[in-house]
Amino acid sequence: MEAWENKLNVSLLWEQIERKVEVMTALIGDKSPHVAKADGKYDDQRIDWWTSGFWPGILWVMYDMTGKVQFKEAAWNWDERLERQMLAPNAFDHDVGFQFLPTAVIKYELTQDQDAVRRGLFAANFLAGRFNLNGQFIRAWNGDKHGWSIIDTSMNLSLLFWASRQSGDPRYAQVAQAHADTVLKHFIREDGSVNHIVCFDPGSGECLEVLGGQGQSPESGWSRGTAWALYGMANTYRHTGDRTYLRAAQRVAHFFMANLPEDYVPHWDFRADASLAGEPRDTSAGACAASGLLELAESLPVIEGRVYRQAAERIVQSLYEHYGTWEDEGHEAILLQGTGHKPAKDNVDVSLIYGDYFFVEAVAKLAGWKHRIF
Repeated sequence: MEAWENKLNVSLLWEQIERKVEVMTALIGDKSPHVAKADGKYDDQRIDWWTSGFWPGILWVMYDMTGKVQFKEAAWNWDERLERQMLAPNAFDHDVGFQFLPTAVIKYELTQDQDAVRRGLFAANFLAGRFNLNGQFIRAWNGDKHGWSIIDTSMNLSLLFWASRQSGDPRYAQVAQAHADTVLKHFIREDGSVNHIVCFDPGSGECLEVLGGQGQSPESGWSRGTAWALYGMANTYRHTGDRTYLRAAQRVAHFFMANLPEDYVPHWDFRADASLAGEPRDTSAGACAASGLLELAESLPVIEGRVYRQAAERIVQSLYEHYGTWEDEGHEAILLQGTGHKPAKDNVDVSLIYGDYFFVEAVAKLAGWKHRIF
């Protein structure tokens, strides 16, 4: 990598984010955004789609950081909307953490709203109910893939750890830690790269095969999956104090950092081909990893954690300088050049709401934000 000059002015960047999110609030309104393509307009997904928590999550972070009531008002009813859908025919799955942590749980933590805590525990019960006892994993998706589990679920475990603290019932945390142990055993490879999908026999729990999923192949290095593992294991350490998870997070972080290109923003898969020439970037993977790296740095002594914090700062600086929509006030997203599902040719070179969320979260952490959603 070329020499890096830290020119990141966090306070000025935060001011710019605040102005941008104020504009986004007016433009997005009640939409449940996922993808913004060339026209710069976010779509409006169904409320049970896995990304429905990220926009209200941005609003809650903004409210917590600024105290501006407009952000609180815009975020307030999202957990109620999610609950209503929970009680109707729906497609909720392993990603309820992505939906209820940035809505019900953070709402309760900031306001002590009793309906919010009830909704958060309701979602935790749903997630715990997806646990396969013999295989020690939380199943992914719905349908007939009963033995499938994915690395993304690492980021949903915080819902279960929170539920144990809130309720006093250790079973939620036991499920979360059992799944985390399965991640250590079957998902994180020796070199720090990560499997996306692991298929188990749902009856016996035997590990059957590994699938490439949203990566190029079963042996590849899907960058967003790497970020999920890095951040998820750092979170699991924070919730448990077990240094096994901390060291796993470091191993994944080293793989991620070692494979970054010169501008510190990852390609969609670190092993897409020999040169990566022409392969798309994934700014969402960079933003998620940056926030996870800051979490990792916070868990370590200052000297040991410095390398992770500096890597996060480099990623944030590059995202800000090269991938933002700051000059386009009508654009409803913050970051460009996200990659959703490259093998399926789905949502390549787009803006992704989760990329925006993790970028805002990372900058908030750099600016001193102490609450945590994940």
